[in-house]
Amino acid sequence: MADAQSTPEVVVQRQLEAYNRHDLDAFLACYGEDARVYRIPNPDPTLAGRIRIGVHYAAHRFNVPELRAEILSRMKLGNKVIDHERVTGLPDSPVEVVAIYEVVDGLIQNVWFVQPH
Repeated sequence: MADAQSTPEVVVQRQLEAYNRHDLDAFLACYGEDARVYRIPNPDPTLAGRIRIGVHYAAHRFNVPELRAEILSRMKLGNKVIDHERVTGLPDSPVEVVAIYEVVDGLIQNVWFVQPH
């Protein structure tokens, strides 16, 4: 059984807070070593592995000072946390996205992003 610090909601919230602080180390600490990021409907991962995730977020997200994600709504289903997010600070922002986080053993193992188009 997961302790209170590693429940899916706590892990995803910790990851969001690190994202908004642009704290790459704290952000990556929420992800499993073999974590994968998907963009639905593509069945193949866009990013695979904590290292690749870190390289991408360092080069394309955390280098944008205005970057911020706001949770519009959140729900939980088992080990999944589903967030409706509004991201600001990127060139085409604001951008709305649904992120489905799968948390296993206290770490995010998979993320599926769904965009409206």
